[in-house]
Amino acid sequence: MTQKEVLLYTSDNCDQGRKIKQLLNDWNIPFQEKNISENRSYLKELQADKVYATPATYINGERVLGYQKEKLARLIGQYNI
Repeated sequence: MTQKEVLLYTSDNCDQGRKIKQLLNDWNIPFQEKNISENRSYLKELQADKVYATPATYINGERVLGYQKEKLARLIGQYNI
């Protein structure tokens, strides 16, 4: 399986973001996290894509908003959920 590029936008009080991070760690999927509470330029990146809330996950450029375990699994290729 080829390595997927995974980017996760979160914020400090984002419970769904914490759940996604746990999923990715459980699946041994490396990811880059961008916390909009710590760096406001990340918020501008999201807004440029017309996204105004976290979590937002991008897998090889495909956007997943919120906690959607099945969609994340499908895009990552994790079928043992």
